[in-house]
Amino acid sequence: MQVEFVLLILSLLFFVSIITDKIGFKFGVPALLLFLAVGMLFGPEGVFTWFGDKDVIGYVIGIGPAQAIGTIALCVILFSGGMDTKINDVRLVAGPGVTLATIGVLLTCIVTGILIYFIFKWSSTVETVSIWIALLMAATMSSTDSASVFSILRTNGIKLKHNIRPLLELESGANDPMAYILTTTLIGIVMTWNKDLTLLGIVQDILIQLVMGGVMGFAFGKVVVELLKRSKLNNESLYPIMVLTACIFIFAATYYLQGNPYLAVYIGGLIIGNSRFTKKRQTKSFFDGLTWLSQLVMFLMLGLMVKPSELILLKVWLPCLIISIIMIFISRPLSVFVCLYPWSDVYTQRDKVLVSWVGLKGAVPIIFAILCEASGVPSSGLIFNVVFLCTIVSLIVQGTSLSAIANKLKLATPQEKEKKLVYFDIDLPEEIEASAHESEVTAKMMTNGNQLKDLPVPAHTLIIMARRGENFFVPTGSTELQVGDKLLVISDGNAKQVVQEMEEEEEQILTHWWLQMTHDTKNFVHDKLDKIVETQKHLNAQRHAKKNKQ
Repeated sequence: MQVEFVLLILSLLFFVSIITDKIGFKFGVPALLLFLAVGMLFGPEGVFTWFGDKDVIGYVIGIGPAQAIGTIALCVILFSGGMDTKINDVRLVAGPGVTLATIGVLLTCIVTGILIYFIFKWSSTVETVSIWIALLMAATMSSTDSASVFSILRTNGIKLKHNIRPLLELESGANDPMAYILTTTLIGIVMTWNKDLTLLGIVQDILIQLVMGGVMGFAFGKVVVELLKRSKLNNESLYPIMVLTACIFIFAATYYLQGNPYLAVYIGGLIIGNSRFTKKRQTKSFFDGLTWLSQLVMFLMLGLMVKPSELILLKVWLPCLIISIIMIFISRPLSVFVCLYPWSDVYTQRDKVLVSWVGLKGAVPIIFAILCEASGVPSSGLIFNVVFLCTIVSLIVQGTSLSAIANKLKLATPQEKEKKLVYFDIDLPEEIEASAHESEVTAKMMTNGNQLKDLPVPAHTLIIMARRGENFFVPTGSTELQVGDKLLVISDGNAKQVVQEMEEEEEQILTHWWLQMTHDTKNFVHDKLDKIVETQKHLNAQRHAKKNKQ
């Protein structure tokens, strides 16, 4: 098959996925679900089979390449998530967040695994699995994916109360490593089970992975920050690439040091993202695009691997439906209420219900299911199909109803969308406590004159650039402005507050002008009336004098 043909199809897939993402934002559907749908549409039983193409242009991806692509993509996504997480925001929710990400994942795995075991044991339509396979299936689905949750919240303009958002942000970033530990540990138990294996040894291995992953992530993160500060690269485009290289290095080095690589990259990203270094803004923008690319590739790949004919089998969709109900309404709420019990004075019952509902599954469970198949785990095909369908059910049921549930629990407040710069392309460093916004010159603003110095500009605010049509220029105090000119305003306060102050000052000017005009008019009328009265008195005096002469 020609490389050009493959590239053509892949580019079309990417275009379709990007368009569906915009549709998903409009209707509140998680982007992950749409990406998977696009992949399935062009997968081994998709549109190409309608034209007799049984090979499906090579889209049946092997387990080895799928595992490698998924690992790299998840590494980048977790690292970028750590960079975007503000330590100051999650510091207040560190206790409950870490508890949910560790003990919560463990409880979800145990409760779900036991119930899965009995479901397969009692049902005559599905194959029987061992308790360890059931726990392994539950472990792959024990983590949450809040990235799609936040995209829905941003799209619908919803802001969560009571610090729930940073709690979910911390949990979603830190629970994937715990799910990875449980998955790999259970794979080892299933594949190399022996009598010498003890519960103490399993717990010890988990603790070692967590500790080493945390230590390595913190240490490597600090080293990378110092390296970025001291590096004087001639090509500034290499700074984001250096951070990407550091991300991959942290993952690989931690793996060989017997630590948890996913926890290490998340903590490494957290350290780097909350430090100051050269070209930080460009680096974060680079990782934002790279994260979306990773998600797009990963979700399309997973969709291309699925065979719908296997998913519609009774032995697959029936246990999947039951397991999804168990995870949504039993195991997830149980783990949340248990983990947040010590913080009952902080989080109300409604808060806990909402956190329970935000147990969205994402691509991570499917990647862990691929890991099971790559390791040769018995019933790995069944695990992949069940996990895939449970993820779809979670996205449809929980993802599309999140906004309604948040409003129903009265934990959502309208969030005003931040106005982005349209006519000027400028980014301010995060370290500078300033904001940039645009303002259009109106006739009201030029009441006192058409020069820049005559505009009602609040204190601690500068107008640093102007745009007239397609031309840009730097204005001075004597620059004559025209109605419709666009101004770039920099202020050390909030942009919304600055705009409000400018509008208030405009209103004050208009009010002052109106009062002044009214005052002048009143004086004018009084003067005229006084003159009329004086004239009338004078005329009356003349008439009276004339009458006396007569």
